[in-house]
Amino acid sequence: MSAVENESGRGGARAVALASAIGRFLVIAVTTYLGLLAVTFFIGRVIPIDPVLAVLGDRAPLNVVERTRREMGLDLPLVEQFYIYVKNALSGDFGTSVLTTNPVMTDIRRAFPATIELATLGTLIGSVLGVPLGVLAAVKRGSVIDQIVRIVGLIGYSVPIFWIGLLGLVLFYAKLQWVAFPGRLDVVYEYTFTPITGFYLLDALWQRQWDVFYDAFRHIILPAGLLGYFSLAYISRMTRSFMLNELAQEYIVAARAKGLSETRIIWGHALRNAAVPMVTVIALSYANLLEGSVLTEVVFSWPGIGLYITNSLQNADMNAVLGGTIIIGSVFIGINLLSDLLYRVLDPRTKSA
Repeated sequence: MSAVENESGRGGARAVALASAIGRFLVIAVTTYLGLLAVTFFIGRVIPIDPVLAVLGDRAPLNVVERTRREMGLDLPLVEQFYIYVKNALSGDFGTSVLTTNPVMTDIRRAFPATIELATLGTLIGSVLGVPLGVLAAVKRGSVIDQIVRIVGLIGYSVPIFWIGLLGLVLFYAKLQWVAFPGRLDVVYEYTFTPITGFYLLDALWQRQWDVFYDAFRHIILPAGLLGYFSLAYISRMTRSFMLNELAQEYIVAARAKGLSETRIIWGHALRNAAVPMVTVIALSYANLLEGSVLTEVVFSWPGIGLYITNSLQNADMNAVLGGTIIIGSVFIGINLLSDLLYRVLDPRTKSA
């Protein structure tokens, strides 16, 4: 068999393995999503909040309560309720919000871009700063620099995010006035700026409204910087660990023996190999910021899905709470599976697995 045929056969086997992996990931995604729907449904049924009374109030007549209960399908057997719930959820119907009177999906479409914009900028900050710091800590292992990076990471893991957020507001907004008041825009722009995609920075750039872009940047930089710091703490620690592992490999010793410069060894060889698992780390960090930005959004009055869920929970608006939870959970599942798939594509050792 010729070399060309061998290469063609290996390429076909890799394609089959990748297709098989994609199939497995899709099965896992569907199964996990159904599990998420089941968990949220039964949580909505066991918590001590009556969805009918949440709509009508405590003083509604009994006949109205019973009629509304039938109209909401709450008199049906639990299995049938779950079937209807899954059927509606798969079509994007999570019911109507008691608080806003809008379909929950409409509210989520309006709020989620704010969360994505905040988490994306936070992940960019964490990655741009965290990777070089992790590399530096690994190269300077045991030095003062290494200790400082580890302490910075430890603080990021240990200190409550809302506490740092409040300190940031006191220092950068109240004292120094470097950043704007909590929210996405100043009041004057809230009524004059028309977003297109819901991502205010991009929309302002697209419409060349530089004053709006500057105002949006002044609003987002502090909460995004806060999330970026927590992302940095995770990414720098993992980068340090991966780099220490790579720097201990034999090919690094061989590269030094050949006389390659330390810069080329570290950034051209060690970091390139460490970058493959870092894809998963950064993806997980991004998913965690999407999921865990609730407190940040509350502290900074950021009108994202975290603040939406919090306000809904305070008003016993369970349709909104469960709908938002499902959307965040679905995005988390999707990012996890996508990062696993990307890891398989980038790492040759896993292609045939």
